[in-house]
Amino acid sequence: MTLSTRRLGPDDSAAVHDASVALGVEAFGSWPAHLPRPSAPAPGAWPDGVAMWATFDEAHPDPATGEPPLVARVRTHDYTSWFGGAAIPTSGYAGVAVAVEHRGAGLLADLFRASLTDLVAEGAVLSSLFPTAPGIYRRLGYETVTALDELELPAASLSGLRPEPEVRLRRAGLADLPAVAATYDAWARLQNGPLTRRGPLFRIEKLLNDVTGVTLAEVDGPDGSRVVGYASWERGSGYGPDKVLTVPDLVALTPGAARALWRAVGTFAPVTGRIRVSTSEPDTTRLVLPGTGGDRVATHPYMLRVLDLPGAVAPRTFTVDGRVDLAVAGDVLGLVDGSWRLEVSGGVAQARRTDGSADAPTLSVQGLALLYAGTLGTANLRLAGHLTGPAHADTLLDLWFGGRQVHVRDSF
Repeated sequence: MTLSTRRLGPDDSAAVHDASVALGVEAFGSWPAHLPRPSAPAPGAWPDGVAMWATFDEAHPDPATGEPPLVARVRTHDYTSWFGGAAIPTSGYAGVAVAVEHRGAGLLADLFRASLTDLVAEGAVLSSLFPTAPGIYRRLGYETVTALDELELPAASLSGLRPEPEVRLRRAGLADLPAVAATYDAWARLQNGPLTRRGPLFRIEKLLNDVTGVTLAEVDGPDGSRVVGYASWERGSGYGPDKVLTVPDLVALTPGAARALWRAVGTFAPVTGRIRVSTSEPDTTRLVLPGTGGDRVATHPYMLRVLDLPGAVAPRTFTVDGRVDLAVAGDVLGLVDGSWRLEVSGGVAQARRTDGSADAPTLSVQGLALLYAGTLGTANLRLAGHLTGPAHADTLLDLWFGGRQVHVRDSF
């Protein structure tokens, strides 16, 4: 079997684009009837922030056109994610598809190697994805660090929440979008993992266009009123106990804002039986809720891998100086394997390759993702077999990479 893998570009024909769309439909199901089917881009007109790679079967060209069939493809999105108080360039993978006759033949390894090599050269430091089959991507160095969950709770259960007098609610308009973005930023930069919602793939005005409403929580401050939380919500159709109010985003910077926003969506109890919210655990806003705070009705695992270790640590905030020699093993793509020295001086971190140290601990490439995200500390990494060797650096590694919760709020 003779295969070739390359980035799709302006020289590719509409037929290649159509073949990519068809392969996506084959993998993920029929194209939704309510969405317009994408048309082939004009030369050079791939959307900003989006790239495509594809694998072709050169051994079996189409008899009619002489062109090799497209048998696998991936799509990548240019994002930045918050980790350690810094915005880190992140390549989000989506639309991974392999033709049924070629599954199990190892095509994804070559496809990811080709695409990630290009993306690292262009400045990507991390890569992430929402897998349908996590095991496939573990072999490529990814590991599950959190999940985007959908939780449901009875709307009537929110009626007991009591608003705080200092918190006011009002409907957001276009002029409020910068305040909404600033509220999200204030929350997101304290976490590990959420997208910054900056760049060509985000249009803030869509926040209002894609939902029924956005409710703001405000308080008075020395410089006037300020937004301390918001909830976007989609009413849906009909009414009755079987209807659901969807809340794509609920962000609160104070407990009072959380109570007020949860109570606001709960006022739909007379016409909708349940509230469904998109979140990731542990969600601090749910601490104000009575009872268990809802049931998980869907979960979407989120996987991460480190592509460029020096680029991944340099922008982060570190409060403890020190030096650690370690090794990373098991990276089949060869991006971060080898011996490293991590050093923090004056709060500034750097990672550089070394010749190795006899007493250096070893992280698997998946363990590196789990440690970097703060999902697992060194003790649990050792229990899981992702960290081996001497433990003298464990405390420092925990101080460097622990302390922030891992969260995501955007799917792709």
